[in-house]
Amino acid sequence: MVHAHGQHHGHGHEDHGHVHGARNIRFAFCFNLAFTLIEVAGGFWAQSTAVLSDALHDLGDSLVLGAAWYLSSLAVRGRDGKYSYGYGRYSMLGGWLTALVLAIGSLVLMVFTLTRMNDAHEPHAVGMILLALFGLAMNGLAAWKLQGGTSLNEQGAFLHLMEDVLGWAAVLVGAVIIHFTGLGIVDPLLSMAINGYVLFNAVKTLRKGTGILMQRLPEGFDEAAITKALRSLPHVVGTHDQHAWSLDGDYIVLTVHLLVDTLDPTERSQVTNAARTLLHNMGVHHATIELELPQDECALADH
Repeated sequence: MVHAHGQHHGHGHEDHGHVHGARNIRFAFCFNLAFTLIEVAGGFWAQSTAVLSDALHDLGDSLVLGAAWYLSSLAVRGRDGKYSYGYGRYSMLGGWLTALVLAIGSLVLMVFTLTRMNDAHEPHAVGMILLALFGLAMNGLAAWKLQGGTSLNEQGAFLHLMEDVLGWAAVLVGAVIIHFTGLGIVDPLLSMAINGYVLFNAVKTLRKGTGILMQRLPEGFDEAAITKALRSLPHVVGTHDQHAWSLDGDYIVLTVHLLVDTLDPTERSQVTNAARTLLHNMGVHHATIELELPQDECALADH
């Protein structure tokens, strides 16, 4: 009477995406670590609080990106006896941790900068300009390489690099102002502005990652449209117990019970195949479909 059907479309595409994502995260990690060392040296040379703040921020990111690289590689594994859906969710864990470190680091650096606001001195403006131009070029190249990543991990790394691009643009403008006006206060003000922007975006990423961990409906997923489309299929007279969630911010899983008005095996098979195709076309990567008759008692019907 009850038939359970599952689909797992696009494994090859998903695995390729995770491999590509792992390579991008590896690049971001190596780039970040090398650039952090340059920033530390440049920050002390230019005596700039803004540059040193970004260097400390990048050091924390490098450590988390290293973990993200490992987690992205882990996500490529298929399902096994311990993880029936595979290891895909690990790929978003690095992005979530990155956002957490960004948020904490930004708050710490903002407090540090505030305590030194009254002791602001004029930094080496020309040195800041040279560092800013170098930072814009290098971070812009790295951000371009990560552009278009679909996993939360890749998006987190891309977000960080874009923040650095904007941060270096701000440092460049600030350094030019300091060079022509001698206003040393611009340096700590820049540090506050950069960290405030980073904190704002980190919180947004944290909220998204937490939603995935708590199995919230995927962003942009129209549950009502899915229900309406399923109920419009031939022989489907109702639906219930419909749930959807995402493994990593990209891969969508759905389960649903369909009430059908037929016992004919061929017609029931046609319903299942039509539902499977419909869900796939509406962005669902893995679906479990259960068929029931209207008179069947289902303990999950009201949930």
